[in-house]
Amino acid sequence: MNVIGRTKLTSKTRRVVTAALLVGTILASGCGPSDHEINSFIHSKDASVSAVEYVVQPPDVLDISSSQAVEIDGESQTIRQDGKITLRLLGEVKVAGLTPTEIAQKLEGLLARYYQNPKVNVRVTGTNSKQYYVFGDNTVMREGVYSYTGRDTLLNALALAQPNRFAWKGKIKLIRPAKDSAERHVMTIDADRLIQGGKTDQNVLLQEGDIIYVPATPWSWLGMRISEFLYPVQATGQTVAQPVVIRDSAEQYDSSGRR
Repeated sequence: MNVIGRTKLTSKTRRVVTAALLVGTILASGCGPSDHEINSFIHSKDASVSAVEYVVQPPDVLDISSSQAVEIDGESQTIRQDGKITLRLLGEVKVAGLTPTEIAQKLEGLLARYYQNPKVNVRVTGTNSKQYYVFGDNTVMREGVYSYTGRDTLLNALALAQPNRFAWKGKIKLIRPAKDSAERHVMTIDADRLIQGGKTDQNVLLQEGDIIYVPATPWSWLGMRISEFLYPVQATGQTVAQPVVIRDSAEQYDSSGRR
Protein backbone atom coordinates (compact mmCIF):
# COMPACT_ATOMS: atom_id res chain seq x y z
CA MET A 1 0.00 0.00 0.00
CA ASN A 2 1.41 3.43 -0.90
CA VAL A 3 1.83 6.29 1.54
CA ILE A 4 -1.30 8.08 0.35
CA GLY A 5 -3.38 4.91 0.80
CA ARG A 6 -2.02 4.46 4.35
CA THR A 7 -2.81 8.08 5.16
CA LYS A 8 -6.43 7.76 3.98
CA LEU A 9 -6.96 4.48 5.78
CA THR A 10 -5.46 5.86 8.99
CA SER A 11 -7.72 8.92 8.77
CA LYS A 12 -10.85 6.80 8.28
CA THR A 13 -9.84 4.43 11.02
CA ARG A 14 -9.28 7.32 13.38
CA ARG A 15 -12.79 8.63 12.67
CA VAL A 16 -14.35 5.24 13.35
CA VAL A 17 -12.40 4.82 16.58
CA THR A 18 -13.39 8.32 17.67
CA ALA A 19 -17.03 7.50 16.95
CA ALA A 20 -16.76 4.33 19.03
CA LEU A 21 -15.43 6.34 21.95
CA LEU A 22 -18.26 8.82 21.57
CA VAL A 23 -20.81 6.04 21.95
CA GLY A 24 -19.85 5.50 25.56
CA THR A 25 -20.09 9.21 26.24
CA ILE A 26 -23.54 9.43 24.63
CA LEU A 27 -24.85 6.44 26.57
CA ALA A 28 -23.63 8.00 29.80
CA SER A 29 -25.37 11.31 29.11
CA GLY A 30 -28.69 12.48 30.57
CA CYS A 31 -32.01 10.83 29.76
CA GLY A 32 -33.88 13.85 28.45
CA PRO A 33 -35.82 16.86 29.68
CA SER A 34 -37.36 17.23 33.09
CA ASP A 35 -41.12 17.21 33.70
CA HIS A 36 -40.97 20.99 34.07
CA GLU A 37 -39.29 21.43 30.68
CA ILE A 38 -41.86 19.22 28.94
CA ASN A 39 -44.79 20.97 30.59
CA SER A 40 -43.36 24.37 29.68
CA PHE A 41 -43.09 23.28 26.07
CA ILE A 42 -46.61 21.86 26.00
CA HIS A 43 -48.25 24.82 27.69
CA SER A 44 -46.28 27.60 26.01
CA LYS A 45 -48.24 30.38 24.34
CA ASP A 46 -47.42 28.88 20.94
CA ALA A 47 -49.04 25.54 21.81
CA SER A 48 -52.65 26.73 21.89
CA VAL A 49 -54.04 24.10 19.52
CA SER A 50 -57.31 22.19 19.50
CA ALA A 51 -59.66 20.59 17.00
CA VAL A 52 -62.10 23.52 17.28
CA GLU A 53 -59.38 26.05 16.50
CA TYR A 54 -58.34 24.45 13.22
CA VAL A 55 -58.41 27.22 10.61
CA VAL A 56 -59.10 26.07 7.07
CA GLN A 57 -57.12 27.15 4.03
CA PRO A 58 -56.88 26.01 0.39
CA PRO A 59 -56.94 23.14 -0.54
CA ASP A 60 -58.65 21.71 2.57
CA VAL A 61 -61.75 19.61 1.96
CA LEU A 62 -65.04 20.30 3.78
CA ASP A 63 -68.02 18.01 4.29
CA ILE A 64 -71.24 19.96 4.80
CA SER A 65 -74.50 18.54 6.10
CA SER A 66 -77.90 20.06 6.88
CA SER A 67 -81.10 18.06 7.30
CA GLN A 68 -83.15 21.17 6.52
CA ALA A 69 -81.31 22.57 3.52
CA VAL A 70 -81.27 19.82 0.92
CA GLU A 71 -79.37 22.08 -1.47
CA ILE A 72 -76.18 21.82 0.58
CA ASP A 73 -76.78 18.60 2.49
CA GLY A 74 -74.07 16.04 1.74
CA GLU A 75 -71.84 18.51 -0.11
CA SER A 76 -68.09 17.87 -0.22
CA GLN A 77 -66.12 20.93 -1.24
CA THR A 78 -62.43 21.61 -1.81
CA ILE A 79 -61.50 25.16 -0.91
CA ARG A 80 -60.25 26.94 -4.02
CA GLN A 81 -57.11 29.06 -4.17
CA ASP A 82 -59.29 32.17 -3.82
CA GLY A 83 -60.47 30.83 -0.46
CA LYS A 84 -64.03 30.19 -1.61
CA ILE A 85 -66.43 27.29 -2.16
CA THR A 86 -69.51 27.25 -4.36
CA LEU A 87 -72.80 25.91 -3.04
CA ARG A 88 -76.21 25.56 -4.61
CA LEU A 89 -78.66 28.23 -3.50
CA LEU A 90 -75.91 30.20 -1.75
CA GLY A 91 -73.40 30.65 -4.56
CA GLU A 92 -69.79 31.52 -3.72
CA VAL A 93 -68.90 31.61 -0.04
CA LYS A 94 -65.50 32.65 1.31
CA VAL A 95 -64.40 30.24 4.05
CA ALA A 96 -60.60 30.47 4.17
CA GLY A 97 -59.34 31.70 7.52
CA LEU A 98 -62.38 30.37 9.41
CA THR A 99 -62.81 27.40 11.72
CA PRO A 100 -65.40 24.69 10.91
CA THR A 101 -67.69 26.14 13.61
CA GLU A 102 -67.41 29.63 12.13
CA ILE A 103 -68.15 28.30 8.64
CA ALA A 104 -71.25 26.50 9.92
CA GLN A 105 -72.46 29.69 11.56
CA LYS A 106 -71.83 31.68 8.39
CA LEU A 107 -73.79 29.19 6.28
CA GLU A 108 -76.64 29.19 8.79
CA GLY A 109 -76.81 32.98 8.48
CA LEU A 110 -76.97 32.79 4.69
CA LEU A 111 -79.59 30.04 4.78
CA ALA A 112 -81.77 32.06 7.17
CA ARG A 113 -83.10 33.91 4.13
CA TYR A 114 -84.69 30.68 2.93
CA TYR A 115 -85.14 28.48 6.02
CA GLN A 116 -86.26 29.06 9.58
CA ASN A 117 -83.52 28.34 12.14
CA PRO A 118 -81.36 26.23 9.81
CA LYS A 119 -78.70 24.02 11.33
CA VAL A 120 -75.47 23.23 9.52
CA ASN A 121 -72.59 20.93 10.41
CA VAL A 122 -69.15 21.33 8.83
CA ARG A 123 -66.30 18.84 9.10
CA VAL A 124 -62.78 19.05 7.71
CA THR A 125 -62.18 15.74 5.94
CA GLY A 126 -59.05 16.73 4.06
CA THR A 127 -56.43 18.67 6.00
CA ASN A 128 -54.34 19.38 2.93
CA SER A 129 -53.14 22.89 3.74
CA LYS A 130 -51.16 22.09 6.88
CA GLN A 131 -48.48 19.51 7.55
CA TYR A 132 -45.95 18.27 10.04
CA TYR A 133 -42.86 16.23 9.25
CA VAL A 134 -41.20 13.05 10.50
CA PHE A 135 -37.63 12.19 9.54
CA GLY A 136 -34.96 9.76 10.69
CA ASP A 137 -31.57 8.24 9.90
CA ASN A 138 -32.97 4.97 8.50
CA THR A 139 -34.93 4.75 11.75
CA VAL A 140 -38.57 5.05 10.66
CA MET A 141 -40.56 2.99 8.18
CA ARG A 142 -42.64 5.90 6.87
CA GLU A 143 -40.80 9.18 7.03
CA GLY A 144 -42.06 12.28 5.26
CA VAL A 145 -44.97 14.72 5.28
CA TYR A 146 -48.15 14.15 7.30
CA SER A 147 -51.42 16.07 7.27
CA TYR A 148 -51.91 18.20 10.36
CA THR A 149 -55.37 17.97 11.90
CA GLY A 150 -55.04 19.98 15.10
CA ARG A 151 -55.36 16.83 17.21
CA ASP A 152 -51.98 15.30 16.38
CA THR A 153 -49.65 14.35 19.23
CA LEU A 154 -46.11 13.08 19.34
CA LEU A 155 -47.25 9.51 20.04
CA ASN A 156 -49.82 9.68 17.22
CA ALA A 157 -47.08 10.74 14.84
CA LEU A 158 -44.71 7.98 15.96
CA ALA A 159 -47.46 5.37 15.60
CA LEU A 160 -47.94 6.46 11.98
CA ALA A 161 -44.22 6.76 11.16
CA GLN A 162 -43.38 3.38 12.78
CA PRO A 163 -39.88 3.68 14.29
CA ASN A 164 -37.83 0.53 13.67
CA ARG A 165 -35.29 -1.37 15.79
CA PHE A 166 -32.56 1.14 14.97
CA ALA A 167 -34.54 4.07 16.43
CA TRP A 168 -33.42 5.71 19.65
CA LYS A 169 -36.89 6.43 21.06
CA GLY A 170 -35.36 7.86 24.21
CA LYS A 171 -33.82 10.78 22.29
CA ILE A 172 -36.52 11.91 19.86
CA LYS A 173 -36.21 15.56 18.88
CA LEU A 174 -39.21 17.82 18.39
CA ILE A 175 -38.30 20.94 16.44
CA ARG A 176 -40.79 23.81 16.33
CA PRO A 177 -39.86 26.63 13.94
CA ALA A 178 -40.77 30.10 15.16
CA LYS A 179 -43.42 31.93 13.17
CA ASP A 180 -41.92 35.42 13.26
CA SER A 181 -38.13 34.90 13.29
CA ALA A 182 -35.29 32.49 12.59
CA GLU A 183 -35.49 31.30 16.18
CA ARG A 184 -36.71 27.76 16.77
CA HIS A 185 -37.60 25.63 19.76
CA VAL A 186 -36.03 22.19 20.14
CA MET A 187 -36.75 19.60 22.80
CA THR A 188 -35.50 16.05 23.26
CA ILE A 189 -38.26 13.68 24.41
CA ASP A 190 -38.03 10.17 25.86
CA ALA A 191 -40.95 8.43 24.13
CA ASP A 192 -40.21 5.18 25.97
CA ARG A 193 -40.70 7.05 29.23
CA LEU A 194 -44.03 8.41 28.04
CA ILE A 195 -45.28 4.98 27.01
CA GLN A 196 -43.79 2.67 29.64
CA GLY A 197 -44.20 5.19 32.45
CA GLY A 198 -47.76 6.01 31.44
CA LYS A 199 -47.01 9.74 31.37
CA THR A 200 -49.44 10.43 28.54
CA ASP A 201 -50.28 13.79 30.11
CA GLN A 202 -46.89 14.88 28.79
CA ASN A 203 -47.67 13.74 25.26
CA VAL A 204 -46.86 16.88 23.28
CA LEU A 205 -49.63 18.29 21.11
CA LEU A 206 -48.11 19.05 17.73
CA GLN A 207 -48.36 22.30 15.83
CA GLU A 208 -48.43 22.95 12.12
CA GLY A 209 -44.89 22.79 10.74
CA ASP A 210 -43.43 20.78 13.62
CA ILE A 211 -40.52 18.51 12.71
CA ILE A 212 -39.98 15.20 14.49
CA TYR A 213 -36.52 13.68 14.12
CA VAL A 214 -35.92 10.09 15.20
CA PRO A 215 -32.18 9.45 15.62
CA ALA A 216 -30.43 6.11 15.50
CA THR A 217 -29.24 4.47 18.71
CA PRO A 218 -25.52 5.00 19.34
CA TRP A 219 -24.68 1.39 18.40
CA SER A 220 -26.85 1.55 15.26
CA TRP A 221 -25.23 4.83 14.27
CA LEU A 222 -21.78 3.36 14.84
CA GLY A 223 -22.71 0.28 12.82
CA MET A 224 -23.77 2.45 9.89
CA ARG A 225 -20.53 4.42 10.03
CA ILE A 226 -18.47 1.21 10.13
CA SER A 227 -20.47 -0.13 7.19
CA GLU A 228 -19.69 3.04 5.25
CA PHE A 229 -16.03 2.66 6.16
CA LEU A 230 -15.90 -0.98 5.03
CA TYR A 231 -17.93 -0.50 1.83
CA PRO A 232 -14.93 0.42 -0.41
CA VAL A 233 -13.07 -2.67 0.85
CA GLN A 234 -16.10 -4.90 0.19
CA ALA A 235 -16.58 -3.40 -3.27
CA THR A 236 -12.90 -3.97 -4.11
CA GLY A 237 -13.14 -7.61 -2.95
CA GLN A 238 -16.14 -8.20 -5.19
CA THR A 239 -14.34 -6.61 -8.15
CA VAL A 240 -11.28 -8.82 -7.61
CA ALA A 241 -13.40 -11.96 -7.24
CA GLN A 242 -15.32 -11.36 -10.45
CA PRO A 243 -12.37 -12.00 -12.87
CA VAL A 244 -11.58 -15.21 -10.96
CA VAL A 245 -15.12 -16.48 -11.57
CA ILE A 246 -14.88 -15.53 -15.26
CA ARG A 247 -11.48 -17.27 -15.56
CA ASP A 248 -12.79 -20.47 -13.93
CA SER A 249 -15.78 -20.48 -16.26
CA ALA A 250 -13.49 -20.06 -19.26
CA GLU A 251 -11.29 -22.98 -18.14
CA GLN A 252 -14.34 -25.22 -17.78
CA TYR A 253 -15.47 -24.14 -21.24
CA ASP A 254 -12.09 -25.06 -22.72
CA SER A 255 -12.00 -28.47 -21.03
CA SER A 256 -15.34 -29.36 -22.57
CA GLY A 257 -13.79 -29.16 -26.02
CA ARG A 258 -16.16 -26.43 -27.24
CA ARG A 259 -14.98 -23.14 -28.76
